[in-house]
Amino acid sequence: QVQLVESGGGLVQAGGSLRLSCASSEITFSTYVMGWFRQAPGKEREFVAAISRVSGRTYYADSVKGRFTISRDNAKNEAYLQMNSLKPEDTAVYYCAAAKFGVLPSGSHEYDYWGQGTQVTVSS
Repeated sequence: QVQLVESGGGLVQAGGSLRLSCASSEITFSTYVMGWFRQAPGKEREFVAAISRVSGRTYYADSVKGRFTISRDNAKNEAYLQMNSLKPEDTAVYYCAAAKFGVLPSGSHEYDYWGQGTQVTVSS
């Protein structure tokens, strides 16, 4: 079973920043699109951002555009989500995911592997 491991979540005040990391030693990292999703209590899981395999093309949900930055380091088998200007409505469990196919998929069904999630809480 392929494992993706997230880290970097926590509690932060509104306006603050957090950096999430996602690592896997079990897949050929550079052959997967990497994405981040989040799920708030009582809500469906939603797309946050995706980054292409090698070129670094990115795609963001409108709700985070200009505040969040997705990146990756294929040599380290890691992906990142830098979150700035955090708002209380960003509070959620954040998941990283890997997609074998697609360009910059935004549907959760398009992703093949998932991490266990990391909690991000933004206080007002």
